[in-house]
Amino acid sequence: MRLVRLTARASLAAAARPAALAVLATFAPASASAQVAPRLPFGPGETLVYRITSSRFGNVGEGCMGVGGPESVRGRDAYVLHFDFEARVAFFTVEDRTRSWIDPRGLASLRYHKRERNPLTSRNEEVEIHPEELRWIDTTTGRDGRSPTNAPLDELSFIYFLRTLPLADGEMNEHVRHFDPERNPVVVRVLGRERLRAPIGDFQTVVVEMKVRDAGRFGGQGTLRLHLTDDAQRLPVRIETSVPLAGTLVLDLVQAILPDVASPVDRYGVGYSTTHPSADTAQNFLRIPTADDDPAEYRAHRR
Repeated sequence: MRLVRLTARASLAAAARPAALAVLATFAPASASAQVAPRLPFGPGETLVYRITSSRFGNVGEGCMGVGGPESVRGRDAYVLHFDFEARVAFFTVEDRTRSWIDPRGLASLRYHKRERNPLTSRNEEVEIHPEELRWIDTTTGRDGRSPTNAPLDELSFIYFLRTLPLADGEMNEHVRHFDPERNPVVVRVLGRERLRAPIGDFQTVVVEMKVRDAGRFGGQGTLRLHLTDDAQRLPVRIETSVPLAGTLVLDLVQAILPDVASPVDRYGVGYSTTHPSADTAQNFLRIPTADDDPAEYRAHRR
């Protein structure tokens, strides 16, 4: 798949809003083979790069999240979601390396890995999730349990799940889809819509707050606030969270590498939904470099 690097040059507010995405069911069908593959607002090749600032220490590092794959997990094709985060706070380093393998047909997590380090704690998880059997096991600790649904999610895949929702102003929902029942419900609240000035441009955004129970961290509850583009792609242009010692951390999008907007639906039946069906309709507000602009850089992004 050819990749292009998109850098915002002006507001997205002028973009025509597409027809609303079909809302994914909260409970997936029991048989994955019987499902009709949804169209998702993300796909393999998407990479989002962020600048990280701390409310106490200013610019402290960078982060990256994206979609890879597909890879086979126990005979099922899975997208590989990744989040890599590293920040230098005074004399300390805060680090997070997270991977989530999801079945794109039902948005069900199949595997979840997390390695987290900060001055106060460290955490390693390697979880095998079996949606049809409603069970999971953390292979690093031997801890296991029953999942409440056959379409379970984890902390990272929940962010991508949010991108598939209609997100009406004022809406609040409790989702019982975390693979670990002790982490449910995950409360999602739409705070409203606002114009956001980001490093790469101005965006009309929908502001979403996600709260996840976590007995071992964050005083029992972790909170993320996301500014998602108010269009079909729902790109997270800003993510805010709190970290011990660093205060509030803000991740601002500085670069987006997306699958070619002209790419057809892939063989899994999952298309990459975009508000811009061609480079011609995007030219008023997007800079889309090609291999002719910088062949070395372009080839590097294709690897």
